Amino acid sequence: MSKLRIAGVIPARLSSTRLARKVLREIAGRPMVDWVWRAAAGSGLMDPVVVATDSDEVAEVCLAQGIPVAMTSANCASGSDRVREVARQIEADIYVNIQGDEPTLTPEFFPPLMGLFDRPEVQVATLAVRCPAADIANPHAVKVVTAQDGKALYFSRATIPHDRDQAGFAGYRKHLGIYAYRKAALERFAELPPGWLESVEKLEQLRLLEAGIDIYVAAAPADTIGVDTEEDLQRAEALLLERSESS
Repeated sequence: MSKLRIAGVIPARLSSTRLARKVLREIAGRPMVDWVWRAAAGSGLMDPVVVATDSDEVAEVCLAQGIPVAMTSANCASGSDRVREVARQIEADIYVNIQGDEPTLTPEFFPPLMGLFDRPEVQVATLAVRCPAADIANPHAVKVVTAQDGKALYFSRATIPHDRDQAGFAGYRKHLGIYAYRKAALERFAELPPGWLESVEKLEQLRLLEAGIDIYVAAAPADTIGVDTEEDLQRAEALLLERSESS
């Protein structure tokens, strides 16, 4: 089998609602998006790794850092729509949607994700990690349950599975929002209308499950800090500075 061409795409819009201009916020001396790009590019598994944006300012900052940019429409409703636009500019077999607000990613997150595509039945892949105790009841931390073969059964903001007898179940898994799609699955996803489960939970991945498109889940090497608030940014910076000091 010929080697699959894998493109990494980091959607980066400037007009974030919860933390203004967050993809350009400086963390430990670098713009947030630069940390994300370095982690993805450092895996050596994706070529190219580009930042997808509709912002000239984001593009200018990225290009000044030596980061490739793909300009996309300001009308993109989601990061997935932005990845789809890049798929029409860059030919690849698999597209990886890498959140631009995950500065604590490292290159080690990508091999388990891409390893799922050794299985021909896998069309969409994502990552999960053992859920920290503090996040088990946190609706901002999405939980996932899977079948024995790694196929996702459901994603929810609720605490799933429900420990009915309060037996001390500790196997909760937290979903990390990095996705990889074969090209046909990405195109189909972008054409699907939002489903009712998606509208209730406000989780885009449920659109795929409702449409009968399987998502397979690999184990991530660690949790990440997704940056949505000033507090998140400070925690991420502390972790990155700690890594720099220990390297």
